[in-house]
Amino acid sequence: MPSTFAHEFKTPTFKAKVAFRTGLFINGQFVNGSDNTTIDSNGKVITSVSEGTAKDVDLAVEAANEAFDTTWGRHAPGTQHSILMSKLAALMEKNADELAALEALDNGKTFNWARNADVAGSIDCICYYAGWANKVTDQVQEITEDKLTYTRHEPIGVVCHTLTLRFAVLMMAWKLGPALACGNTVVLKPSEFTPLTAIRMCHLVNEASFPPGVVNVLSGYGNTIEKVACTGSTLVGHKIMEAAAKSNLKNITLELGGKSPNIMFDNVDIEQAANWAAFSIFWNHGQTCCAGSRIFVQEGIHDKFLKRFMEKTRSLKVGDPFAPDTFQGPQVSEIQFNICSGNTLATHIMSYIVSGKAVGAKVEIGGERLGSEGFIRPTIFTNVDPSMKIVQEEIFGPVGVVIKFKDEEDMIKQANDTNLNRAINTAPRLKVGTAWINCINSLHSNVPFGGFKQSGIAMPVGPSLTLYLALYLMMKRTRTKMISLP
Repeated sequence: MPSTFAHEFKTPTFKAKVAFRTGLFINGQFVNGSDNTTIDSNGKVITSVSEGTAKDVDLAVEAANEAFDTTWGRHAPGTQHSILMSKLAALMEKNADELAALEALDNGKTFNWARNADVAGSIDCICYYAGWANKVTDQVQEITEDKLTYTRHEPIGVVCHTLTLRFAVLMMAWKLGPALACGNTVVLKPSEFTPLTAIRMCHLVNEASFPPGVVNVLSGYGNTIEKVACTGSTLVGHKIMEAAAKSNLKNITLELGGKSPNIMFDNVDIEQAANWAAFSIFWNHGQTCCAGSRIFVQEGIHDKFLKRFMEKTRSLKVGDPFAPDTFQGPQVSEIQFNICSGNTLATHIMSYIVSGKAVGAKVEIGGERLGSEGFIRPTIFTNVDPSMKIVQEEIFGPVGVVIKFKDEEDMIKQANDTNLNRAINTAPRLKVGTAWINCINSLHSNVPFGGFKQSGIAMPVGPSLTLYLALYLMMKRTRTKMISLP
């Protein structure tokens, strides 16, 4: 019998007793992993979670294939997909505070942000794709009078999703929404660091009366799957592409890391610019793929901007994620936080900070641990050059670099190396998948979101059969010669 997570929240923002089973979710049931092992924690233990193995993956894929061939896919109309997805969204709304509390406990992000951004966005996403589920249409094409040609959009089959640690419930919604709306079944692996909300969502999937096997969730470290969608690091994306090429040329969608430029021209409102810059890099403790971690500031306002940016950064409260005035909680895990000891952890947050100091970058603020637990002071580097790791590589933590530039050509060159009209003219010249002007981290379910180059392949959300939904469908063409009967 799988273990049960039981926790009493006694916080200023959420008070409740929560309890649910934490087994693998296969074919509508919570079960132990085949080897009866659990995921190890590298920090404070919250609960034990069953570990899935290769045997469990086979069982989950088998269950997903059976559901696809009998109770889902083309065997359930789009209206039924829509009804069940709407039920799931309603249950998420009913349990929104609990889901947010689990995100804060498991991830370290603040409860208020988890409730108002992650969970709210997840509900919106499921509702949005529920609306698309009965609008996947086919087309008849007249070629000649004696031939009938039509195309059908058919679900792919079993879709495998892997989730990142940073937005567990939101990424789950981004993956489930289009896959289920198009009639696919799902095998999903949450991050081993943040599995609780995914497991709790499985209880809601059952409560919404999805057929067994339509959604399967395997927690852990690592039959036939026709599509893989991954939100994670660029390194993981490379490995998935390699594996897909070596197997059955799986259809893949990748939403990967980033090193986003945040550009301040000399005619900006410095107060607003500093506020948005702080929000861009320090929100969600810097653990977001679209963090504006390279802050380009035109030389005419550089000193004034830096002064106000540092003042704003000092004002951000770092601490208990359940405290209503906390802006930045702890990093998600000790591994993500840690300084390297040898080569094993050479790409984690404190290691990057040490690296920046070693090559001559100046720490204007932060650059150190706060307290004895997993908190890092919001960090700003200056005096950097493009060759430094802290400028080139995604840190995935509360660490930003401020880079002075002379004019637009200088900035474009630097930004592309990894007034409103001025910004609008600049955006198309940036090799990025998403550009925000006078705002940051502004997302919506019906607007495509994603990156260029090594930040990913395809957009994780977006409207219409011509964009994201098309990634979860196969187009079948049928041509018939009309025969005249005697």
